[in-house]
Amino acid sequence: MLSRSFFSAAPSTVAVEIARNRVSAATIASRESALSITAHAVEPLPPDAVVPSLNASNIVEPKAVGLALRQVFERMGVRPKRVALAIPDSVAKVSLLRFEKVPHRRSDLDELIRWQVRKAAPFRIEDAQLSYMPSLRAPDGATEFVVVMARKNIVREYEAACEAAGAQAGVVDLTTFNVINAAFASPHPPEGDWLLVHVAQEDATMAILRGDSLVFFRNRVADGEAGLADMVHQTAMYYEDRLNGSGFGRVVLTGGSPASPGAQDADYLRRALETRLGTTVDSIDPRNAATLLDRITATPELLDTLAPLVGLLARERAA
Repeated sequence: MLSRSFFSAAPSTVAVEIARNRVSAATIASRESALSITAHAVEPLPPDAVVPSLNASNIVEPKAVGLALRQVFERMGVRPKRVALAIPDSVAKVSLLRFEKVPHRRSDLDELIRWQVRKAAPFRIEDAQLSYMPSLRAPDGATEFVVVMARKNIVREYEAACEAAGAQAGVVDLTTFNVINAAFASPHPPEGDWLLVHVAQEDATMAILRGDSLVFFRNRVADGEAGLADMVHQTAMYYEDRLNGSGFGRVVLTGGSPASPGAQDADYLRRALETRLGTTVDSIDPRNAATLLDRITATPELLDTLAPLVGLLARERAA
């Protein structure tokens, strides 16, 4: 499990992602500790129905989003009362905080983290929904925490979209975190230093992990393939200069399948990454964490869509 979600409840069997251009969902079943995807569906959204942002309204057309979710559930043949929900990375600010000493009392740690993030918060901390989990532990005893905060009213917009389709969001978390969780759920999770490049319609996220510890996370607007290549270059330089990196053992590209609406050119991105980083670029295959039924055809686009959904559901069961 990478991070504690904004909210927690009993494990769900249905996961939903609300993205800028579409909503998607999947159901999962567990048999003898093995997970399998039993149904999935994707429904496109009208342009600008969802506009991810830190400080402005995100669900611009709530009726359209609620209708799309209902259609997804109908196509899957489910009427879930509770779902796990993935929302865009650009909705939240992700910070990494290092503490030489960690307070023993949870209330003291809460207060310390809120005091630290207040300095750079893009909105009033009183308006924030905040979540955190310990990450890297240094040999000297210091601990880094992954801290995620988003405006409560914006998170509430995404919850309300689910409620309009008859479901409660028992868990709310970021999409890229759960792409990472899908990698962790594999029988052979990544080891050493590895880089995830997750591409959305108008932005991209770079995440560097040291084993299962997040050590770098950045979401930025991706201005075409060249802009994304610049982001990769800057991330690689930070890794080498600030994180004392000696080379990525694995580089993963997700979200860039050519059939995805608004996607960057996947072949170009892969070649640019391989040229800059000098290593083969892989994809995350959620089938390593949850098998697909025989009747489901696994296209690259589908695997990209399923990755955060499988990560959400697998993470819930691990928790």
